[in-house]
Amino acid sequence: MDNPTYYNVHNRFKLNGFHLDRDDLCRVAYSFIKEGEAYERPVGAFLLDWFDEKDYIEMTTSGTTGAPKKIRISKQAMVNSALATGDFFELAPGNKVLHCLPAKYVAGKMMFVRAFILGLDIDFVEPTSTPLERNEETYDFAAMVPIQAQHSLDKLGQVKKLIIGGAKVSSVLAEELKKIPTAIYETYGMTETITHIAAKRVGEEAFQVLPGITVAEDERHCLVVNAPAISEEIVVTNDVVKVLNDHEFIWLGRIDNVINSGGIKLFPEQIEEKLSHKIDRRFFIASQENEELGEKLVLAIEGDPYVIDDEAFGELGKYEKPKVVLFIPKFLETPTGKLLRKESLASI
Repeated sequence: MDNPTYYNVHNRFKLNGFHLDRDDLCRVAYSFIKEGEAYERPVGAFLLDWFDEKDYIEMTTSGTTGAPKKIRISKQAMVNSALATGDFFELAPGNKVLHCLPAKYVAGKMMFVRAFILGLDIDFVEPTSTPLERNEETYDFAAMVPIQAQHSLDKLGQVKKLIIGGAKVSSVLAEELKKIPTAIYETYGMTETITHIAAKRVGEEAFQVLPGITVAEDERHCLVVNAPAISEEIVVTNDVVKVLNDHEFIWLGRIDNVINSGGIKLFPEQIEEKLSHKIDRRFFIASQENEELGEKLVLAIEGDPYVIDDEAFGELGKYEKPKVVLFIPKFLETPTGKLLRKESLASI
């Protein structure tokens, strides 16, 4: 059977309990734009874009590694991405799905595309930090960002399969999530790859790519993604990885963040992982220029200064211990909640 196209709306698709076809969705879109809540208006705009005559959608990248930019993504590529997700997570027509992400960003848009294409029964709710509050429904599938999962720990049992993306799952949160019977996955992806291209069960080390995708390393040891059904071009990332085979990789950190201190390459994300149980505020590892070492390691903590016990650094290797601790009143972030390290440092 031929793959569905972006013209199709599956006959099992439901939105908030109602069977809707293409024409119904266009009417809903106008209603959302004219009379909807603030979180519904971007859905209205997306629905009208999806069902217009163009074969692409314009999206804005998150701006994690530079200025956000507009890119065009093929609607058929988004359909292919939805099919790969459905295949990987074994989603079936009629599955009950919770959508609690902002529709402004690619992950929120893709939840709707999966529902249209796979015939999912989708409950779309306001994207708050507590999306399951006052909700007793059981769901086959849901997608959240880490802060939503963190604030829903006592309710996550209502979801059979949960994917978490948008930011790294900390080791502290991972330990909590492992206690929950739900099948919980951390995902890897970006706007350019139309949301996730790989996933791993929380607590596991290696990401496994979705069907139809292969990965490799470039000369910088950064991840290269080949996903012909999703992107015509090979996607070269700034994520330093260890590729195990063309379907599995271990994420080490971002090349933009790598610190060269006295000739030793240090990955801030790995040091942060070791400190995550020791520091109960938001923090990050960065560097400052240093005449002797080239770069010296800096620990930045959000909020008012306090005295840190030396035991906090007990798990760190010889070169991983910060030379300086800085306190920053408020960290700077992208609109999607990703930390802007250099800008936060520069703010003081």
